[in-house]
Parts: sequence; C-alpha cells; structure tokens
Amino acid sequence: MTTGTATGTAPYEAGTTGDPAARFRDLLAAEWLKLWSLRSTPWAYLITALAVIGFNVGQAYDTYRYWTDENAGDADKFIRDGIPLAEAFTSNAVVIHLLAAGAIGAVTVVGEYGTGLIRTTFAAVPARRAVMAAKAAVVAVVTTAFGALVAFVSFFSTQAILSARDIGVFLDHPGALRVVAASALLTPVAALVGMAIGTLLRHMGSTMIVTVATLLVLPMVVSPDRYWSALIAHALPFPAWRRLTEPGAHFEAYPWSTGGAWTVYALWALAAVAVTVFSVDRRDQ
Repeated sequence: MTTGTATGTAPYEAGTTGDPAARFRDLLAAEWLKLWSLRSTPWAYLITALAVIGFNVGQAYDTYRYWTDENAGDADKFIRDGIPLAEAFTSNAVVIHLLAAGAIGAVTVVGEYGTGLIRTTFAAVPARRAVMAAKAAVVAVVTTAFGALVAFVSFFSTQAILSARDIGVFLDHPGALRVVAASALLTPVAALVGMAIGTLLRHMGSTMIVTVATLLVLPMVVSPDRYWSALIAHALPFPAWRRLTEPGAHFEAYPWSTGGAWTVYALWALAAVAVTVFSVDRRDQ
C-alpha cells in the first residue's frame, strides 16, 4: 500500500511550498522599502538632524558672539583645552541624538507588531532570524550614514563659526576625527539598542521608557568615583562617548582607555543585534 499519489509523486506536506527560500538580499530590499514607505521616516531624520545641528551651532555661535578682543590672548589655551571639539558635538545635542536614534530603531520593530504586519512578514518568510537580521542590517547602515552626515555637518559648521574668531580647528587636528567618528557611530548603537528593546517588549510606550532609562538615566545615576559604579559607567554607551570626545572626561579615579570605549560601542551593537535576531524564535508573533 502506497502513501503517495497515483502519479507516484511525494505527498504534500503542510507548511511547505514549491517557492524557493527568500534570498537575504531580497529581505534587505524588502526592509529598505518598509523603512522608507513610512511617512514619518524622512521627517524623523530631518527633525533630528536640525535639532542636533542646531544645538551645536547655537553653542558655537554663543562662543563667537561673546568672544572679545580681551579673550584673543586665550585662543591658544581655548584650542589646547579641546573646547572647539567639545562644541562640535555638545552633550545636549547627544541627549537628543540618543533619544531620536533609539526611537527610530524601536519603531522599525514595534510599528510592525502594532499594525500586525509582522504576521504577514513571518508568514511570507518563515525564517524569522533572517528577517530580523535584514531589518537590523538596514537600520545599522541607514543610521550610520545618518550619524556620519550629522557629525560632519556639525563639525564643519561649528568650526567655521569659531574660525571667525581664530579659535576653530580642522579635521586633522588631534582628536577631531575621533570626535566625529564617536558621534557618528553612537547613532547606530542607540538605534540597535532601541530595536532590541522593541523586539522584546513590542509596545512603543514601554520600549521608549526602557530605552531612555538604559541610554540616558542609568549613566546619570552611576558615579565614576566609586569602583563598582565606575565599572557600570564604563560599560555604557553614553559614558563611552564622553570618554572619546570630551576633554577631561577620563574618569580619573578609575581611568579607562579609548580602546575600552570603542569596545563598549562594539559590544552593545553586537548584543543588540543578537537579541533582535534570536529572541523572535522563542516567542509567538
């Protein structure tokens, strides 16, 4: 007795089709279209860029406006202390940048869960890990490019303003490229963290609360003057950015290297991608 059909073909198995598995580049293209099909996406990037650059330019303009002839003798010290680099990307601007990048990363996942589109996505492509990996890759590339654009525009615009008082620096100034790179790469790190938290919580309100607490509140709570607290501070993205960009932010009680700060960036990004990709297999849609 046979279990096949009269023609001898293999019986149909539930859940299988004759269509080939989706190629990863096709998933990348699909996620790219999803990202830019949202009306809010261009506005989110534009408003974030204007706000961040505006804060930095405003700080530089204040320095330019109140710089007098009496301060001219302090120009060398001003540059030597790294103030032009601090004004290229200020802490206030980074707070906005972190919030916006975290929200941008979160909405790419939470938005699909909120509308139910994720069910259609996983029905069309059962390989959930591949879908989430493509989503993370697109977010990482777009936010890296966006962060680089904002960082370079901020640097050149602020230094152009300061140069009118002969206190601006060029990109080849010691530490300048590091400031630009650290500020640019903080964007994908924050976006991937927001995406990972969104994948776990799947609710925009709670996702943003946890993202803000992780990226902004926790660094304000820990103290660099106590050993265990300093260890926590050294493991967070915002203090890592400060270590890479701000003069004097070396946590002298428990110093750490710039290499350690770059490592924090890399570990947070990799951990966020791992959570995004692997957590979907163990949960329902």
